[in-house]
Amino acid sequence: MAAVMTEQGIPATATLASREIPPDPPAPVLNPNPNREITYTGNTGNDMGISTMGFRSAKFNPSEWHESNYAKFYQSFVDRDNAERVIHESRRTEKETLETTNKTQAEATKKLAESAKNIEFWKFELNREISDVIDETDLLLAQKKRLENALRATEIPLHIATDNLNCRQRRLGVDLVQDNVEISLLKEVDIINNVQDLLKNTINQCEKQIRLNRDAKQNLEMDWSDKKEALEIETKSGSLRNHHTNKQFHDGAAKFEEIQSTPESWAQFTHDNIARAEHERMASIQLRTLVDNVLDDTSRDMREQADQVDVSFTNRIAEMEDAKTKLEENLTKVVKQIKDQEKNMEELQQAIRDKEDPLKVAQTRLYNRTYRPGVELCRDPAQYHLVGEVNEINQSIDALKLKLNDAQNSLKDLQDNRMALEKEIAVKKNSIFIDRDKCLTVRNRFPSSIKLQGYQ
Repeated sequence: MAAVMTEQGIPATATLASREIPPDPPAPVLNPNPNREITYTGNTGNDMGISTMGFRSAKFNPSEWHESNYAKFYQSFVDRDNAERVIHESRRTEKETLETTNKTQAEATKKLAESAKNIEFWKFELNREISDVIDETDLLLAQKKRLENALRATEIPLHIATDNLNCRQRRLGVDLVQDNVEISLLKEVDIINNVQDLLKNTINQCEKQIRLNRDAKQNLEMDWSDKKEALEIETKSGSLRNHHTNKQFHDGAAKFEEIQSTPESWAQFTHDNIARAEHERMASIQLRTLVDNVLDDTSRDMREQADQVDVSFTNRIAEMEDAKTKLEENLTKVVKQIKDQEKNMEELQQAIRDKEDPLKVAQTRLYNRTYRPGVELCRDPAQYHLVGEVNEINQSIDALKLKLNDAQNSLKDLQDNRMALEKEIAVKKNSIFIDRDKCLTVRNRFPSSIKLQGYQ
């Protein structure tokens, strides 16, 4: 069928959306009055109700009537055809948009699932690191407790050493000497003071590291809490479907916030938190190792010095016991010598008394012979012998008295020596009592190595 031209000059053909055939145009109408010129075929708008031959009247001619009908028919066809096309394109657009929307929504759901998976991954890593930090902090707290126990345990050795020094100040006389025991005790006090300072510094380091561990744990927990909340939101958003009722319009939701992070900064934030926590955890592990070494070294040093002090005490006590034994032996000898000297003095005194009678006899003889009369008063050999006898007896008495004086002086020296020995023995007994019964008895309370290491 030949194409029909529309008023715009477009062929009036059937479109793809319409199977309707366009109306045929009206057949041409012949002019009933060919001799009359039709000057205007349209409506002039002058409706006077008067027909005029050869001029335009208010009525339309048949061709105009057919053309008008054809125009209405064709316009109806065009509108219906256009409506069919619009309906067809609408169905196609609906299908395309439905597919696009479903595809986009499925992709969004997939992205939300991937985001939830990423959040779940980092949440798991955060939870693992939080657990590790908590465990490490608990271990460090246990080490700090050991340090505190060890610091308290050093008070007993310090008290023992100080008490030993104070007790040994009560030694008497020459025993108040700065011997090896005192030097060892002073060294023990110095070691204990250094150990206490070291333990206090280590406790301060542990407290600082515990605060850092807890700060790192708090950051991890805050990040984990945000991840948990974000995971719930992502899970809720990912599970939301078109048929659900908990949905509504939110104008302005489709925008990017200025404070939003990027995927890289988001992952880096959590990675940095975990890295900082790992750093603090490694520092905590190293500090725990240091605490072990400190406790081992300090307990060993204190125990070794305590053993050295005990050895010095033992040697000193043995030395004083030996000195006391020798003093007692000398005292026994001196006492025996005093007894012998006293007996010697008694014998000397008796010897002096024994000389009195011979002296009286000799002097009486001489006295009696002075009464010889006359020439009988002779300086005969008897006279010489008697005078010599008197002189000899006097010399003997003087010699005996001199020896008696020497014996008295010796006895005094022996008695003084006995008193000195007895005093010195008492001093030695006092020193032995202080070292053995006072100091060593107290030193039995010295803590064991396990207690010095803070396990008790």
